Amino acid sequence: MKVGIIGTGFVGSATGYAMVLRNSCRELVLIDANRAKAEAEADDIQHATPVSHPVLVSAGTYNDLKGAKVVIVAAGVNQRPGESRLDLIGRNVGVFQSIIPNIVEAEPNAVILVATNPVDILTTITERIAHVQKGRVIGSGTTLDTARFRALVAEHVGVDAHHVHGYVVGEHGDSEVIVWSSATVAGMPIQDFCNARNIAWSESIREKISEHVRKAAYHIIQGKGATYYGIGAVLANITERILRDQRAILTVSETVDEYGVALSLPRLVGGNGVIANIGLSMNNEEKRLLQHSAEVLKTALASVK
Repeated sequence: MKVGIIGTGFVGSATGYAMVLRNSCRELVLIDANRAKAEAEADDIQHATPVSHPVLVSAGTYNDLKGAKVVIVAAGVNQRPGESRLDLIGRNVGVFQSIIPNIVEAEPNAVILVATNPVDILTTITERIAHVQKGRVIGSGTTLDTARFRALVAEHVGVDAHHVHGYVVGEHGDSEVIVWSSATVAGMPIQDFCNARNIAWSESIREKISEHVRKAAYHIIQGKGATYYGIGAVLANITERILRDQRAILTVSETVDEYGVALSLPRLVGGNGVIANIGLSMNNEEKRLLQHSAEVLKTALASVK
């Protein structure tokens, strides 16, 4: 199956590379306003195929998206040191107003996967511009935050992260909500698992993990200027779930009628994008924080002209 990536900066290129290493698709088309950059990235990624998987990688134009099952949008400006994701709104909305109509014209049946920040706002904007079936515009949302959360818990308790289950919901940003109340390790509440294994667990440990999840991007950007490996792998994973109709539960972003803006919740994702929202058990404080996160996003969305 064919996948298109719009934008061959750090995130778009890392995503393409991850897809080749993971054998995510059969054909990959890279598109960028800088054609030479797209061609160079396509060549570089293609040269990895003899030692990975036989993916056809090329640079192209919007016309080459015809037949693509998924189109990943990673175009736009990057987050600067000290800048929040919401600070990017004004600089990236204009980019999307030119990109999205071209995608829909070239392949109206594609699932559009938004990766550019602020991802929740731009997912909402994309839905408004694209006018496609509900569920076919998806933001990467808090899938990376959820992965970070599970990785940190797994590291602390000493298990494979695949056996940690828990979600980060709301904004992909400073107001995101870590749903500790329903998080488990091997099917057990984290506190119970730690008690059984004589592992230290306390409010201070929990707060430290929460802080690391929320501030991970700031730390990485401060050190090397951008984040791209983690989100590249996450985007490849989401794409695979769609291409293979795997019916995975992922915290992707989509507009919630109750809030009037896109935000992340656990959702069933398959061949046509989002199939359904999945209920999540939260305590009253987590519900309050989710409402606050929605309000933060609504305020940001209202600033878009």
